[in-house]
Amino acid sequence: MIRKLSDLFDQWLRRMCGRLTPGKRLAVILTMLLSFSFLSVYMTISSIYNMGRRDAEKDFLEIEHIRDLDLRPERGDSIQDLYKFYDYGIIPNDTAVAGCKA
Repeated sequence: MIRKLSDLFDQWLRRMCGRLTPGKRLAVILTMLLSFSFLSVYMTISSIYNMGRRDAEKDFLEIEHIRDLDLRPERGDSIQDLYKFYDYGIIPNDTAVAGCKA
């Protein structure tokens, strides 16, 4: 489906560009080049200008220190709790799974 749409769009674009004379093609290409160049320069200059403004500082993400993880012992061990409720084929007194009782 996507391949068919891609082929249809490709044929349409080739048909439209094929109708243009070489002079018109050059005019279209130069117009697109100038407009995209202008937009690129405008976006670059406006972002550099806004970087130093005090108003723009509100728009940035606030960077803060990394907080400690909540590793309280009363929360328990979720992995060991799973062993209590499910049979994972653990052999009793297996030393490979430390702390687990089958």
